[in-house]
Amino acid sequence: MSILDSIIEGVREDLAARRLPMAQLQEGLEVAPAVRDCLPNLLSEEISLIAEVKRSSPSKGALATITDPAGLAAQYEEAGAHVVSVLTEQRRFGGSLADLDAVRKAIDLPILRKDFMVDEYQFYEARAHGADVVLLIVAALSKYQLEDYFHLAKELGMRSLIEVHTHDELERALEISPDIIGVNSRNLKTLEVDARAFSELIPQIPLTMARVAESGISTRQEVAFAQECGATAILVGEALVRSGSPSVAINQLLGRLEQ
Repeated sequence: MSILDSIIEGVREDLAARRLPMAQLQEGLEVAPAVRDCLPNLLSEEISLIAEVKRSSPSKGALATITDPAGLAAQYEEAGAHVVSVLTEQRRFGGSLADLDAVRKAIDLPILRKDFMVDEYQFYEARAHGADVVLLIVAALSKYQLEDYFHLAKELGMRSLIEVHTHDELERALEISPDIIGVNSRNLKTLEVDARAFSELIPQIPLTMARVAESGISTRQEVAFAQECGATAILVGEALVRSGSPSVAINQLLGRLEQ
């Protein structure tokens, strides 16, 4: 079993334990805050930043003790982040829907629910908790799941960030004509990082789409490399939560301060 398969197995077990009747979830949908469209933020003239609330990861273990995710997200917003990503997977990343709720109340930016979306229920759940964008990992989904989940998210008013790591996955992603494609330099089956994924895949993504570089970005030089490859946005978590000063780290990554 690959690391990705193991994570998904845990996600399904945790989902089974918390699943509510759809009628109860529907009540949450009815009072959910209006969707904030992230696409204009990810296609701005300067490189955009998706700043992530991230406690731990399968590859690095514990990263930071985040007792106030809302406060951290507010720092991200004040420092000029364009979208905030909130991890809600608990076993490997230490996230929760409570984090998503807290962040939604604290900021006005669009929010990405960062999780392994493998069940229709999770999409209704995401919207009920105030998410504006969801992550669809091509490696974790069949062709039909990818298409169905993409359209379900759209029906609920949410954008989808379609994540790829290989040429084959990119071809599958392009078949559904998404608005946002993320290229993850980390292989989720082995957790190895190879920045060549940016140079090999991002140039193949149509210029009309938002192009997000994910994983392995912690310096201004790495941001510049992603830009040279054609990225319109970067997704950064570890470098921010480990920095000691997220505001300074954001300004350094975006080239507003010397690093």
